[in-house]
Amino acid sequence: MIHSKRHGEILRLLQEEGTVTIASLADRLGVSLETVRRDVKPLTTDGSILKMHGAVGLPSMAGEAPFERRMRENADAKRAIARMVAATIRDGESIMLDTGTTTSFLARELLGHRRLTVVTNSSDIARTLATVNGNKVYMAGGELRSDSGAAFGVSAIEFVSRFSVSHAVISTGAVDAVTGVMDYDLEEAEFARMVLSRGQRSLVITDHTKFGRQGLVQVCGLDGFSELVTDRPPPRAIASALGQAGARLSIAGDDSGT
Repeated sequence: MIHSKRHGEILRLLQEEGTVTIASLADRLGVSLETVRRDVKPLTTDGSILKMHGAVGLPSMAGEAPFERRMRENADAKRAIARMVAATIRDGESIMLDTGTTTSFLARELLGHRRLTVVTNSSDIARTLATVNGNKVYMAGGELRSDSGAAFGVSAIEFVSRFSVSHAVISTGAVDAVTGVMDYDLEEAEFARMVLSRGQRSLVITDHTKFGRQGLVQVCGLDGFSELVTDRPPPRAIASALGQAGARLSIAGDDSGT
């Protein structure tokens, strides 16, 4: 692959995924880490891409994309994850969900359940599950974000801290073998951390594109939850770190789990 074609391939991958690690680029392009670093240097110099810790991304992807667009990204994978998790939740149980596209897909998969008690900071999730099938929905208060329609801040965290639920579920923007679960926003990370602490069972649900990414703020280490549910096996380093942390790994469509 000549140099200019590699630039085009790098930009194509970033258009599809938003951010990609240097190691992943080297693997996909079949070149060394040093070659990838040389390739991305002119692209970062002219502002075409942004360099992050161990990764690169498009300038528009420095934070998370608008909620509506993220709902369309990897929708089939998110739906499969949501379906798998919904099958483990019984009628009449309690569930706490943070805002996120994968948790919004889970809310839709729960429409066949009855008498759920739902605690969330997401207006999308609350709107999906309220007033149907005898559900009770409690929504954290505060100013709603314009991009996601979710509430954050001290009042939202204090509200959900009063509940203890059967299932506490968060989605996430990044999963790293060393740092653990990360997000791009301080308030979102703080809220997600509280959610995980309120469940008898605590789950992180995320599609495979978040593996190997570096977020801005740590939510928790890989020992901070009981189960990670995804659509494809994670890289070996993450799978090994999950096992060492004692977290169960479940792959949508794979009944074995680990």
